[in-house]
Amino acid sequence: MKSITSLFRAGGSSFIVLAPAGTQVSNAFRTVEVDAGLREHFLAEMQRFRGSVYRDDGAILPSELTNDGRHYLPVDDNSWHVLTLQSDGTICACLRYLEQPARHFDQLLVRQAALMQSSIWAPKLKWAVEREMLAAKRAGISFGEVGGWAISPERRLTMEPLRTILATYGLLELLGSCSGIATATRRHGSAPILRRIGLAPIVVDDEELPAYYDPKYRCEMEVLRFDSRCPNPKFRNWVNELASLLKAAPVICNRDPRRSAQRLPVMVPAASVPTPALAGLF
Repeated sequence: MKSITSLFRAGGSSFIVLAPAGTQVSNAFRTVEVDAGLREHFLAEMQRFRGSVYRDDGAILPSELTNDGRHYLPVDDNSWHVLTLQSDGTICACLRYLEQPARHFDQLLVRQAALMQSSIWAPKLKWAVEREMLAAKRAGISFGEVGGWAISPERRLTMEPLRTILATYGLLELLGSCSGIATATRRHGSAPILRRIGLAPIVVDDEELPAYYDPKYRCEMEVLRFDSRCPNPKFRNWVNELASLLKAAPVICNRDPRRSAQRLPVMVPAASVPTPALAGLF
């Protein structure tokens, strides 16, 4: 397989990572930018980008955005975000990882899945997710939830969707390995892409949890499980390459994790984020 790093750089793209509020960033990252204002700027730009993508895709209504066009979610401030910037500094892809310290299913975001309205499947989903949480604890790794995937339309038929997911796998490995849950839309083939990369359906009593219609996002969804240690072997080298890129990428946080943190100028978008017409979402 070709080097995904060379393809990424040839496209004039670069990664930045936003750390959760108050997080002490691991020494695995070489470039830590301690700037609460810059972090808030990129967080708002990401929400505005994601909001325009989801709105135009029909996943949310305009009324669900803030007055300045942001798709605001409280979990964003406590999450890791992998952002891809174009050469002009605007965002063209984003993905969120929320590490969950929760000990019970009822504290997770997935509890809001429409599948929980089914008297047949709700107890099975709850049992299966709690099984995943226990397995992560026994393995000594973190458990979390992935979401907020959005890709600009001009990038949808490129390597960007694949690269964004694989880069997130790389991020999770840099954080010490993580497993968890993702609710994935079938819109634009997003769920099949995730399955191909290594996310897997949840199985209870030899039966996969079914796809379901989510009235909130107006599409069919699936609940998938992931383990950052086990991507599809076909993509393992790419995960490693992208993890190396993220090691050197600016990680923007609002808390100084170490006094000797290297500081690298980060491009601040000079123009408004473009409004795409299509997107991946999960």
